[in-house]
Amino acid sequence: MSKAAAPAIEPIGVANLPNQRYKIVSQKGATFTILLAGESGLGKTTFINTLFQTLLVPHEDNRNRYNKPIKKTVEISIVRAELEEKNFKIRLNVVDTPGFGDNVNNKNAWQPIVEFIDQQHESYMKQESQPSRNEIKDLRVHACLYFIRPTGHTLKPLDIEAMKRIGERANLIPVIAKADTLTPNEMLEFKKRIRAIIEAQNIRIYSPPIEADDQAAAEHAKQLIESMPFAVIGAEEEFEIGGKMIKGRRYPWGFVEVENDQHCDFRKLRSLLLRTNMLDLILSTQEFHYENYRGHKIKGEADGDSKSIKESNSNNKLSENPEFLEEERKLKRYFAEQLRNEDQRFKQWKQNIHTEKNRLNHDLANLQSDMKNLENEVKTLQRVKGYS
Repeated sequence: MSKAAAPAIEPIGVANLPNQRYKIVSQKGATFTILLAGESGLGKTTFINTLFQTLLVPHEDNRNRYNKPIKKTVEISIVRAELEEKNFKIRLNVVDTPGFGDNVNNKNAWQPIVEFIDQQHESYMKQESQPSRNEIKDLRVHACLYFIRPTGHTLKPLDIEAMKRIGERANLIPVIAKADTLTPNEMLEFKKRIRAIIEAQNIRIYSPPIEADDQAAAEHAKQLIESMPFAVIGAEEEFEIGGKMIKGRRYPWGFVEVENDQHCDFRKLRSLLLRTNMLDLILSTQEFHYENYRGHKIKGEADGDSKSIKESNSNNKLSENPEFLEEERKLKRYFAEQLRNEDQRFKQWKQNIHTEKNRLNHDLANLQSDMKNLENEVKTLQRVKGYS
């Protein structure tokens, strides 16, 4: 006799949790904020419109730009939009920074950008501490695209300092603008120099995680890391090439395709931002950058009073220390001696000026006397000539 088949064990349903989570996320949507940093004229507006395939950020009218006043400070402008694809909605915020790096003196030009990032962390932290947290407005920066001018040489000091400051607070992604202005070999060398500077200056840039259990995803992540900084081209106009409408730029010597990996890294950057690593950008902002800010803020508030007490005690101890007092007396004597020397030098300079002035006045008086004698001689000769 054959044995009856054992009844199949019905699953308890825990495996359906990801599907439930997927439905919740699909209904709720997501918020994603991109900050654009870099000098004017690098194609930031064109790139963002190319990335989202719509006129998201309008272009400025530059016909009368020479008549406009120079922007003395960096401005912060925000464009909000809601995009929908396959019934999934994303609330997109694009933060632009016009005026960055456009002046002759760009000292601390990065400060308004850093302050904006910190202000958004502060705002989110305050909203989290409120009794009602149903509608939290989240403008925390999930990705900062820092556009680098394609000089082919190296990074400017402003770029290095700005990238250092931003990388400590947000997911920094360096981007080489207008990649079609450099040859492939020049671009490779430029990327090597930038990577060397980033490593030497300890600049923190975003690196996509490598998943050990997914070989294809891990290989893709390695390709993205190796391509940094991304060399991109932006174009909003389409041309018919081989019967297909292709977005790119037409030149007398040929056609540059935006979505051709041999021409630029646009597809790789789009994959990093939207297709494969958007969730990781959002989570790393929440779990790393925001938590760091929150931890420092709470610790700073808790240690504020004790720190001020310690500083006052330290100052009192220094003022009572005999070695400190002796060093202070030495410095005072040194500065008093320097002041006396400078005063003596000034008096000597003043005396020399006075002596030179007297000499010049004496010479001028002699010249005036000689000129008067010559005038008298001329008059005498004229009279003698008249009598004859």
